[in-house]
Amino acid sequence: MTHSQTDDSARATDTYLLFAHEAYYPDSGTQEINTTVVAAASLLHPQVRQPDGARIHDRLTRGRQPGEIIPLSTLTHELDGGASWPSVGDWETVTTDLVQLVRTGECDALSLGLPEIGRALVCVGPTSHVRACDAAADQAITYGPLERAAILAEVDRFLTNLVAEQPFWPGDGLLPSRLAEGRPSALKARRISNR
Repeated sequence: MTHSQTDDSARATDTYLLFAHEAYYPDSGTQEINTTVVAAASLLHPQVRQPDGARIHDRLTRGRQPGEIIPLSTLTHELDGGASWPSVGDWETVTTDLVQLVRTGECDALSLGLPEIGRALVCVGPTSHVRACDAAADQAITYGPLERAAILAEVDRFLTNLVAEQPFWPGDGLLPSRLAEGRPSALKARRISNR
């Protein structure tokens, strides 16, 4: 077996990226959307900054279980607490591009309005804790890995139900991950100028 075959066989093709972002309201009177789940393949969309999207896709799919939801914060944890992000890509631009794809209907997504603590838990690493002050009881409450796992399990239930009806569409015109690696970063500037 060649080296690339070994790498590809270690990749899960149906993984998902969960990331928090600035809240938006899709319609007046609706709940805010502050967290989104997309198929990992959406990172290969031509309107996502490349090669950054492909590099994040590589990290997201390597050594994962089929159907696994990986929070962006888990990738940050795996990348030395974020110190290695510069060698992988600009996650902020990539997630902004993904939100734009979702909002314009160019890929499927599970759009969520997580409560404050739930959102905070998916924004921290898998072993981190979040402390909240309960003013009525005059005490601090600590939430950690167990509560984070419960939030992810709930998101997984929603996603499983959606995917059972119809697989997630990652978008059209996806770049092969190897080709996306070689694409120039100027793609983003070209896309903006074509609007």
